[in-house]
Amino acid sequence: MKVINENDLIGTNRDVKFQEGRSIRMILEKDNMGFSFHKTIIPKGKKGHWHYKYHKESCYCIQGNGILTNLKTGESHLITVGNIYILDNYDNHTFECLEDVILISVFNPPITGGEIHQKDGSYKINNNLNK
Repeated sequence: MKVINENDLIGTNRDVKFQEGRSIRMILEKDNMGFSFHKTIIPKGKKGHWHYKYHKESCYCIQGNGILTNLKTGESHLITVGNIYILDNYDNHTFECLEDVILISVFNPPITGGEIHQKDGSYKINNNLNK
């Protein structure tokens, strides 16, 4: 059994800042749960492009709202508190924050923690962050 407080992760290699916001990576591959669990914070006005080519992701909105757009189909959805969106086909997408947004995200397979976003929205692996 483990108990992890998010405040204990601030300033560690599990507190990852990226161009659009911040990801607090609470559960990683090395925690042996079969998924990774993140709190993602994105400020109002930011628009991110993500395309996870090797991971499926679901995001549950607990604060704010934004517009999720599937770049393959052009379909857009307003994401508000209480919505979950499921990227079950390695979906190439954007998310534009209309307010400060907090998402609780789950990745499968789990990320290692060293991943950083590339220009195409995919993750580049940086294993040095895991040591």
